[in-house]
Amino acid sequence: MAEIEAGNEQILLVDDNPINLQILYKTLQGCGYRLLIAKNGETALEIVQRAKPLLVLLDVMMPGMDGFEVCQRIKASPETANVAVIFLSALGDSQAKVRGFAVGGVDYIAKPFQSDEVVARVRTHIKIHRLERELARRNNELEVENQQILNAIDEGIIGLDRDGRITYINPAASQITGWPAADIIGELLEGLPIFQNAGSGGERSLFGRAYMLRHKLHNEMEMVRRRDGSFLAVALTFSPRDGDGAVLVMRDISEWLEHEEALRVAREEMESQRQHMAHMERLSSSGEMAAGIAHEVNQPLTAVVNYAQVGKRLLERDELDRAKLVDLLDKVNTQAVRASEVIKRLRSYVKKPDIGRTEIDINQLLQEVVSLAEVDSRINDVSIHLEFENTLPLVAVDVIQIQQVALNLLRNAMEAMHDAKDQHLGVVVQTGMDDGKVSFRVIDRGCGVSDAVLAQLFRPFYTTKATGMGIGLSICQSIVQAHGGEIGCYNNTEGGATFYCRLPPAEQK
Repeated sequence: MAEIEAGNEQILLVDDNPINLQILYKTLQGCGYRLLIAKNGETALEIVQRAKPLLVLLDVMMPGMDGFEVCQRIKASPETANVAVIFLSALGDSQAKVRGFAVGGVDYIAKPFQSDEVVARVRTHIKIHRLERELARRNNELEVENQQILNAIDEGIIGLDRDGRITYINPAASQITGWPAADIIGELLEGLPIFQNAGSGGERSLFGRAYMLRHKLHNEMEMVRRRDGSFLAVALTFSPRDGDGAVLVMRDISEWLEHEEALRVAREEMESQRQHMAHMERLSSSGEMAAGIAHEVNQPLTAVVNYAQVGKRLLERDELDRAKLVDLLDKVNTQAVRASEVIKRLRSYVKKPDIGRTEIDINQLLQEVVSLAEVDSRINDVSIHLEFENTLPLVAVDVIQIQQVALNLLRNAMEAMHDAKDQHLGVVVQTGMDDGKVSFRVIDRGCGVSDAVLAQLFRPFYTTKATGMGIGLSICQSIVQAHGGEIGCYNNTEGGATFYCRLPPAEQK
């Protein structure tokens, strides 16, 4: 062997004819390659093993070991299998060429060769090698980057071969399952207890059994058994690859479940506080209505007292007028029932609501509210007119809370009408459908609402009343929104304002 020229890539020239070697050398001289030469197959193998050239120009017909055998030995060694071989031969039959390609050659140049052809073919294969080398380098970089990404992400990833054996597990998956890579690589996934149900005596979970079908699957929550026997909630995705194994992705959702539970508790606490505030507001409203209610109850009680005194005098007579006494007792009963109904309506309104909702006709609900508001109607000298639309769908609501909303709007409307020039028109309560929702509207003919007030009307603790707390409409809004509805206000073109409440109809069964 002799090193002819220093360059980037090494090329080995092999020929038993010194003249052919000299011609090859002169042909490739100055092309930027490091040229090595060998005069026989044995020497060529030694050089290839030690120097590992990029390309070998190999003569086929040599004494002793021919070119085909040399190529076979080069390709048989893992260390030199990537060395490219171009055969040089005077054999022009296709059978020789086929044999050359069969033993691992990449090209075939017939003797006598042309210098331009040799240079062109060498350059082509050098370029191919450079591209392959760059591609391999980039693939290695991408593999390293992918490995770094897989190691860094929070999701656990397990790679499986076509037999279901684990070929890869990233650190997140090891942390989730409790199995280190050294103990799990090469094991059958189905042979591990990862997908065994708790308390099932080793029976596989639905996801664990379905994985055997090789269908793409996703489960938002699955309990996986960790190596120490504990269970962990994860979201699972199983993605088979066409004929080449599968990938299992696991995401630890235990912290998310804890947050969801904390959020649920917070929502329940908030709902409890909202109901408590609503109850306090109802008590406040009942206090404001106390004087009128006392007057309302006092009238029938006074009548009962008077009728009792008359009855007593009837009993003191010598002759008992039974018919008059029966009539008198009927009147006592009527007045007692009247007083009882007033107290019953008030008790129903101020009590804390039962948990759950009731399907009810909105007209029926509002009729009870109007009965409760009769006291305010007489005090403010404002009549209440009903314009109910029949055949409305039922609404599923907390009856007491929606009554609270309606009574609040109705009392505000009557206060707005007190001493107004159109007081005689009274307040109108309408029902109907609006944008697919069951609605009721309370319409007054008062002075309306200014734009500045309208923008802050439902803000907590905002009020235009000297003695108001400013929580009534805010609580009404929270009640309606909790029912999936909406509440609002707009001024009427003919004067006054309209407050509306829209509620979704109950689901049809």
